Amino acid sequence: MRVLYDNTAIQARIAEVAACIDRDYSGKNLILMGVLTGAFIFTADLARKLTIPCQIDFVRLSSYGNETFSSGEVKACLGCKLPLAGRDILVVEEIVDSGKTLSFLIDGLKNSGAASVKVCTLVDKRGRRESEVEINYSCFTLKDGFLVGYGMDMAETLRNLTYIAVIED
Repeated sequence: MRVLYDNTAIQARIAEVAACIDRDYSGKNLILMGVLTGAFIFTADLARKLTIPCQIDFVRLSSYGNETFSSGEVKACLGCKLPLAGRDILVVEEIVDSGKTLSFLIDGLKNSGAASVKVCTLVDKRGRRESEVEINYSCFTLKDGFLVGYGMDMAETLRNLTYIAVIED
């Protein structure tokens, strides 16, 4: 395992992204929609750095299971509870990889009547992108690598690391 970003670098980038979100969503009716389980840490830290009012909700989707690559099949395990019609939704993801899970979620949120749906990710990993999705806010961009820490896991472990590391062969 090799550390890519320590907690100081992560918090600095989240603060910069939060400032952009504050500016772009000033006066709007914002919902942060965290994607469980991976985005719970990022969602909490991002929400604490925002100065604008917002509501927070979560949805649970899965396409990895216990593998290190996406199965390509997205499963919705838990839906959000807030009414979404007419609301501005910012999907908060810890990592965008193939894009299939995110594309599935965005389509569902748009069909719910949301006023807008945008995406904020901790890591935009573009090397294996299969579904083109627009990333509106990103803390870090990488080509590839299997990442753990700061909410990202390997078979549901290592989420609690305070840094982001890449698993090396």
